[in-house]
Amino acid sequence: MVPLLLVLLLALILFGAGFAIKILWWIAIAVLVIWLLGFLVRPTTSGRRGRWYRW
Repeated sequence: MVPLLLVLLLALILFGAGFAIKILWWIAIAVLVIWLLGFLVRPTTSGRRGRWYRW
């Protein structure tokens, strides 16, 4: 009974990790797109090109 529970627990953990990794990939792609759009649509301040972020 214990090996069966361990196998089921391992399957559940791997399924959860796979789902989490897939969600993280989609979040990473969304952040990359927003970051690239920030460079294309950055505001201009007094005739010179400005930055849309403050670092």
